[in-house]
Amino acid sequence: MGEPTVTCPEGHDKAVPHPFTAANPLRRLRAPRRPRVWFEVLLIALSYWTYSLIRNAVPEQRTEALRNADWIWRAEHQLGIAAEQSINHTVNSATWLIVGMNYYYATLHFVVTLGVLVWLYRAHPGRYAACRLGLFATTGVALAGYYFYPLAPPRLMTGAHFVDTVVVHRTWGSMASGDLKSMSNQYAAMPSMHIGWSLWCGLTVFALAATPWARVLSLLYPTLTLVVIVATANHFWLDAVGGALCLAFGCALSRLWYGTLPHRLPRTTAPGVLLPET
Repeated sequence: MGEPTVTCPEGHDKAVPHPFTAANPLRRLRAPRRPRVWFEVLLIALSYWTYSLIRNAVPEQRTEALRNADWIWRAEHQLGIAAEQSINHTVNSATWLIVGMNYYYATLHFVVTLGVLVWLYRAHPGRYAACRLGLFATTGVALAGYYFYPLAPPRLMTGAHFVDTVVVHRTWGSMASGDLKSMSNQYAAMPSMHIGWSLWCGLTVFALAATPWARVLSLLYPTLTLVVIVATANHFWLDAVGGALCLAFGCALSRLWYGTLPHRLPRTTAPGVLLPET
């Protein structure tokens, strides 16, 4: 049998070889495929379970984590960006606002990320795998940060006078405060995956959404997330920088594997659509 072909654009009278052929098995392996829902649900559940298991298995090195937090705090003072404490106290004075931020921190991190994955699966199946790889790689490399650089969040620093807003306002939502703290590594603040994931969501939607309001909201989401993680004293500014660097790694790996950025891949994987050369 000859090489598989694809339908030519209108106006051409002969088929052309499909760019992902058996002659190039690596490119064939990287070809976008329509994701299978059962596999994706299983993969996401297993991946998050593994991530949580490894993250929480990292030894809680309290002394080193507090020492690193002091270093970060001093470094931010030297850089002139140490505004976290002022923001924390200012927002904490408005109970309705800080309580809302506590719930934002606890829920949207998961809800929005899963929502974007579902949207990609339904509306952009040809780009789904490349976007998912970027997210998974971002999360995976964060584990190295948790292991090699234990860091206490501002709210756990001694003598820095940050307010632990979940404890003070007795709101549900922090796996690192109150009755739930024994279930989560409290010293895994660097990098911030709230920023890594929210930036992934924002950039993905901005690149692929067709409606202007969706693109505006996609940029507001990581911006508001940055304010929330600082106001609730869960992260320093530099933790956010760490999350952004993890995302850069994830995007670079996805770009290297697929040969192009996700938004340049075909939207669907329907038969007869010519996949782009990489």
